[in-house]
Amino acid sequence: MIAIIDYGAGNIKSLQFALAKLNKESVLTTDPQVIRNASSIILPGVGAFKDAMDAINKIGLSDVIKQEVQAGKPILGICLGMQLFYDKSYEDGDWDGLGLLKGNVSRIKETVKVPHMGWNTITKHNKSLLTLHLPDDFYVYFVHSYAVEELEEATLVGSTEYGGRIPAIVQQGNITGMQFHPEKSGDIGIQLLANYEEMIS
Repeated sequence: MIAIIDYGAGNIKSLQFALAKLNKESVLTTDPQVIRNASSIILPGVGAFKDAMDAINKIGLSDVIKQEVQAGKPILGICLGMQLFYDKSYEDGDWDGLGLLKGNVSRIKETVKVPHMGWNTITKHNKSLLTLHLPDDFYVYFVHSYAVEELEEATLVGSTEYGGRIPAIVQQGNITGMQFHPEKSGDIGIQLLANYEEMIS
């Protein structure tokens, strides 16, 4: 059973539909025990970083998420959910994230139209089971105004170009992040989710 953290983050129905196409059972939950009993966790998200962290803290799930991830449980962060993995965000202030990964989140450079919305190309970097059966460059669907700052190459699986290089897929141990929306990215997105589920099984 996949536990999808339900903190009012949006994009839930389409995510559950995509998982159902893969015959993967999921549950929306804020129950710490359900999260502890789950085989894996998904942290989805659209909206503002501060609001998301406030919601997670208010329902008392920050420590639960950290404990489960530190114990080795696989977690997937989607869009804002990926950004929440990091130390800080500078979205309208200076806000602490979950601190599961080292790095900060900043606004996309104003040399391009913000938000970054629509289809864009991802280029593969480090080899990963996550991008198995996918071409070296493939299109996925983005909706975001902030992004993780440049990362160490070791954690970077794929990037996109939009006002500079933006980390689009990151992976460190049992932690995986996708800055785009796989559930809205057609067959490529389904393949990515299938690869992810195969990778953690």
